[in-house]
Amino acid sequence: MDREFIASEITAALRAHDKPRLSILRQVKNEIDIKEKEERRELTPEEVVSALKKVLKQTGETLEGSIKVGTDEERSALLAGQVAILEGYLPEQVTGEALEAVVARVLEAEGITEKREMGRAIGLVSAECGGNCDKAEVARIVGGRLG
Repeated sequence: MDREFIASEITAALRAHDKPRLSILRQVKNEIDIKEKEERRELTPEEVVSALKKVLKQTGETLEGSIKVGTDEERSALLAGQVAILEGYLPEQVTGEALEAVVARVLEAEGITEKREMGRAIGLVSAECGGNCDKAEVARIVGGRLG
Protein backbone atom coordinates (compact mmCIF):
# COMPACT_ATOMS: atom_id res chain seq x y z
CA MET A 1 0.00 0.00 0.00
CA ASP A 2 1.37 3.40 -0.92
CA ARG A 3 0.38 7.03 -1.36
CA GLU A 4 -0.94 6.45 -4.89
CA PHE A 5 -3.19 3.62 -3.69
CA ILE A 6 -4.73 5.88 -1.04
CA ALA A 7 -5.22 8.63 -3.66
CA SER A 8 -6.96 6.19 -6.03
CA GLU A 9 -9.21 4.97 -3.19
CA ILE A 10 -10.13 8.59 -2.39
CA THR A 11 -11.03 9.14 -6.06
CA ALA A 12 -13.14 5.97 -6.07
CA ALA A 13 -14.93 7.06 -2.88
CA LEU A 14 -15.61 10.48 -4.43
CA ARG A 15 -17.12 8.90 -7.53
CA ALA A 16 -19.22 6.52 -5.45
CA HIS A 17 -20.41 9.34 -3.17
CA ASP A 18 -19.24 7.25 -0.19
CA LYS A 19 -18.85 10.02 2.38
CA PRO A 20 -17.73 7.88 5.38
CA ARG A 21 -15.00 6.16 3.30
CA LEU A 22 -13.96 9.47 1.76
CA SER A 23 -13.71 11.15 5.15
CA ILE A 24 -11.59 8.46 6.78
CA LEU A 25 -9.32 8.08 3.73
CA ARG A 26 -8.73 11.82 3.73
CA GLN A 27 -7.66 11.53 7.37
CA VAL A 28 -5.19 8.81 6.38
CA LYS A 29 -3.88 10.96 3.51
CA ASN A 30 -3.49 13.89 5.89
CA GLU A 31 -1.49 11.71 8.30
CA ILE A 32 0.73 10.57 5.40
CA ASP A 33 1.25 14.20 4.30
CA ILE A 34 2.26 15.21 7.84
CA LYS A 35 4.76 12.37 8.13
CA GLU A 36 6.23 13.11 4.71
CA LYS A 37 6.75 16.77 5.64
CA GLU A 38 8.42 15.74 8.90
CA GLU A 39 10.67 13.19 7.18
CA ARG A 40 11.20 15.31 4.04
CA ARG A 41 10.84 12.24 1.86
CA GLU A 42 8.19 9.94 0.46
CA LEU A 43 7.00 7.26 2.89
CA THR A 44 7.66 3.58 2.37
CA PRO A 45 4.67 1.20 2.07
CA GLU A 46 5.32 0.05 5.65
CA GLU A 47 5.18 3.64 6.88
CA VAL A 48 1.92 4.21 4.97
CA VAL A 49 0.43 1.18 6.75
CA SER A 50 1.75 2.63 10.02
CA ALA A 51 -0.04 5.92 9.30
CA LEU A 52 -3.22 3.98 8.55
CA LYS A 53 -2.87 2.10 11.86
CA LYS A 54 -2.42 5.41 13.70
CA VAL A 55 -5.66 6.79 12.23
CA LEU A 56 -7.38 3.48 13.04
CA LYS A 57 -6.21 3.69 16.66
CA GLN A 58 -7.36 7.30 16.99
CA THR A 59 -10.74 6.53 15.43
CA GLY A 60 -11.15 3.48 17.66
CA GLU A 61 -10.39 5.55 20.76
CA THR A 62 -12.89 8.20 19.66
CA LEU A 63 -15.46 5.45 19.11
CA GLU A 64 -14.86 4.05 22.61
CA GLY A 65 -15.30 7.51 24.10
CA SER A 66 -18.46 8.07 22.12
CA ILE A 67 -19.89 4.74 23.28
CA LYS A 68 -19.03 5.47 26.92
CA VAL A 69 -20.75 8.85 26.78
CA GLY A 70 -23.63 7.31 24.85
CA THR A 71 -25.00 10.61 23.59
CA ASP A 72 -24.98 10.22 19.83
CA GLU A 73 -25.76 6.81 18.32
CA GLU A 74 -25.46 8.13 14.77
CA ARG A 75 -21.89 9.35 15.43
CA SER A 76 -20.97 6.04 17.06
CA ALA A 77 -22.33 4.14 14.05
CA LEU A 78 -20.32 6.36 11.68
CA LEU A 79 -17.13 5.82 13.68
CA ALA A 80 -17.72 2.06 13.84
CA GLY A 81 -18.15 2.04 10.06
CA GLN A 82 -14.92 3.98 9.61
CA VAL A 83 -13.05 1.57 11.87
CA ALA A 84 -14.34 -1.32 9.73
CA ILE A 85 -13.26 0.49 6.55
CA LEU A 86 -9.73 1.01 7.87
CA GLU A 87 -9.46 -2.57 9.09
CA GLY A 88 -10.32 -3.67 5.55
CA TYR A 89 -7.20 -1.95 4.24
CA LEU A 90 -4.82 -3.51 6.75
CA PRO A 91 -2.86 -6.64 5.87
CA GLU A 92 -4.21 -9.77 7.52
CA GLN A 93 -2.99 -10.26 11.09
CA VAL A 94 -0.80 -13.22 11.97
CA THR A 95 -2.69 -15.19 14.62
CA GLY A 96 -3.09 -18.63 16.16
CA GLU A 97 -0.82 -21.44 15.08
CA ALA A 98 1.00 -19.28 12.54
CA LEU A 99 1.90 -16.79 15.29
CA GLU A 100 3.00 -19.59 17.60
CA ALA A 101 5.25 -20.94 14.83
CA VAL A 102 6.84 -17.50 14.34
CA VAL A 103 7.43 -17.20 18.10
CA ALA A 104 9.04 -20.65 18.25
CA ARG A 105 11.25 -19.87 15.24
CA VAL A 106 12.40 -16.52 16.64
CA LEU A 107 13.10 -17.89 20.13
CA GLU A 108 15.13 -20.74 18.68
CA ALA A 109 17.02 -18.61 16.14
CA GLU A 110 17.94 -15.97 18.73
CA GLY A 111 18.58 -18.44 21.55
CA ILE A 112 16.19 -16.63 23.87
CA THR A 113 15.50 -18.77 26.93
CA GLU A 114 15.08 -16.33 29.82
CA LYS A 115 12.04 -14.29 30.79
CA ARG A 116 14.17 -11.13 31.12
CA GLU A 117 14.59 -11.13 27.33
CA MET A 118 10.85 -11.12 26.77
CA GLY A 119 10.73 -7.52 25.47
CA ARG A 120 13.41 -8.27 22.89
CA ALA A 121 11.57 -11.43 21.82
CA ILE A 122 8.28 -9.55 21.39
CA GLY A 123 10.02 -6.91 19.27
CA LEU A 124 11.68 -9.55 17.08
CA VAL A 125 8.42 -11.45 16.58
CA SER A 126 6.60 -8.22 15.72
CA ALA A 127 9.30 -7.34 13.18
CA GLU A 128 9.13 -10.85 11.72
CA CYS A 129 5.37 -10.42 11.23
CA GLY A 130 5.84 -6.96 9.74
CA GLY A 131 3.95 -5.47 12.67
CA ASN A 132 0.82 -7.42 11.68
CA CYS A 133 0.28 -9.17 14.98
CA ASP A 134 -1.29 -8.42 18.33
CA LYS A 135 1.58 -7.69 20.71
CA ALA A 136 -0.48 -8.71 23.73
CA GLU A 137 -1.03 -12.12 22.14
CA VAL A 138 2.69 -12.35 21.30
CA ALA A 139 3.53 -11.51 24.93
CA ARG A 140 1.18 -14.24 26.15
CA ILE A 141 2.74 -16.85 23.86
CA VAL A 142 6.33 -15.79 24.61
CA GLY A 143 5.61 -15.70 28.35
CA GLY A 144 4.18 -19.21 28.18
CA ARG A 145 7.24 -20.54 26.42
CA LEU A 146 9.76 -18.76 28.65
CA GLY A 147 7.94 -19.01 31.95
